[in-house]
Amino acid sequence: MVNAAAPRAIEVSGLTKVYGDHPALRGIDLRIDTGESVVIFGPNGAGKTTLIKALATIARPTSGRILIDGLDLKDRAEDVRRRIGVVSHFTYLYGNLTGYENLDFYARVYDIPRRGERIREVAALVEMTSRLHDRVASLSRGMQQRLSIARAVLHSPSIMLLDEPETGLDQRAIQIVWSAIRGEANGRRTLVLTTHDLERGSALCDRLVILNRGRIAYEGATCDLDADRLRQVYESSTAVRA
Repeated sequence: MVNAAAPRAIEVSGLTKVYGDHPALRGIDLRIDTGESVVIFGPNGAGKTTLIKALATIARPTSGRILIDGLDLKDRAEDVRRRIGVVSHFTYLYGNLTGYENLDFYARVYDIPRRGERIREVAALVEMTSRLHDRVASLSRGMQQRLSIARAVLHSPSIMLLDEPETGLDQRAIQIVWSAIRGEANGRRTLVLTTHDLERGSALCDRLVILNRGRIAYEGATCDLDADRLRQVYESSTAVRA
């Protein structure tokens, strides 16, 4: 049961983001409770990645408010970053450094105690121990993504923001990714996932949000929709509107 006195993991109010003349987000309101998993669907250009970037402090909102664990992102961005892990198409790794050197850099940024021990733990979690001292640029896309997962969970964040995390991965790597993301959190880690795979996303998460042209077009529990109904709702919600 959610503690009514505790702040939500994520609270977004009136969020907008404009790039030049293009409004990517148009007044998003979203509430996500601690330990909840939410999948965000939508066509290309709907605003999914922009929303993740805003939550991750990578993109500054044009207007609106974001609270992470009750902390206002505008004033407490550094504290917010310590609470979130981010996995996206971009790995946030340095190609000229080894996997170990990358993880050690981030461990220092987050003031993680017993850095070497923690690095070995997360490397084992993503089955990267034998490649830890290879340069990142020499690793395959799948291995780099595994390492990015290790980086994302290194500081034991309470919230994971996942933007198409399975892109380019084989089935074994996908299993490793989700084992690492869920394995350490004992069910209390909050997940926000974007994906184009309707069935996969709904199977992984408690609730779904459909974005269309920068707005929330639909929101509901994944258990309320079977595969056929989910497809119908998605197509209806993402139909082109004037």
